[in-house]
Amino acid sequence: MNENFKKILPEIKKHFKNARGSHDFDHVERVLKMALYIGKKEGANLEILRLAAILHDIKRKNADKNKGKTDHAISGGEVAMEILRKYKYDKKIIAAVHHCITAHRFRTDSKPKTLEAKVLFDADKLDSIGAIGVGRAFLFAGELKAKLHNSGMSDAEILATKEFSKEDTAYREFLVKLRYIKDRMHTRTSHRLAKERHDFMVKFFKKMKKEMDGEV
Repeated sequence: MNENFKKILPEIKKHFKNARGSHDFDHVERVLKMALYIGKKEGANLEILRLAAILHDIKRKNADKNKGKTDHAISGGEVAMEILRKYKYDKKIIAAVHHCITAHRFRTDSKPKTLEAKVLFDADKLDSIGAIGVGRAFLFAGELKAKLHNSGMSDAEILATKEFSKEDTAYREFLVKLRYIKDRMHTRTSHRLAKERHDFMVKFFKKMKKEMDGEV
C-alpha cells in the first residue's frame, strides 16, 4: 500500500458518513479484500483494483437518498477521477479506475471490459450473495421500510411490484437480482466462490418461503 493510498482513505471515508448499513464502508472494505483475493489469483493490476474497490460506492449514499434516480456508478466515477487527479495519479491509472467504477453495477448497460473491471464487478456482487448477501438483503429492505415477506403473492406478482416500495423485500431482491449473480461472474476464481454462496442462498430463501406460507 503506497503513501498516496493511505492519504486518500480519510477523504473517501467522509463520503460514507451516515451511509445506510447495507452500503456502508464495511461493505467497501469487504469488496476490497475480495477484489484483492480474486485479483491475485487472476493476475490483475492490484494498484488499479485497490483504488477502484475503495472508490466504487463513493456516491452510493446519494443514489439511496433519491431512490435510485441517479446512477451512482457514473457519478462515482467522476468523483473518483477528481480525487485521483488531486493526488497526482497517472492518467492511465485514473482512466482504468474510472472504467472499473462505471462498469461495476448489475443493472447497467456498461459492461466491464478490462480484467480489473471484471474482478471489481465480481467482488462487489459476491458480497450480495451467500450468508452476507442474505443479511444485506434484509438490511436493505428494512432501510426501505419494506415488509418481511410478500405474503400471499406469487413470484410473478412479486416481480411486478415496484422497487423502493413496501413490497421491495429481501425475497423480491432475490427474484429480481440475486439468483442471477452466479451466472454473471467473469473469472474462474469468482465462479468457484459464487457457486457455494449461491447454493446457500437458494436453500435459505426456499426454506423461508415455505415457512412464510405456513408449510410444515
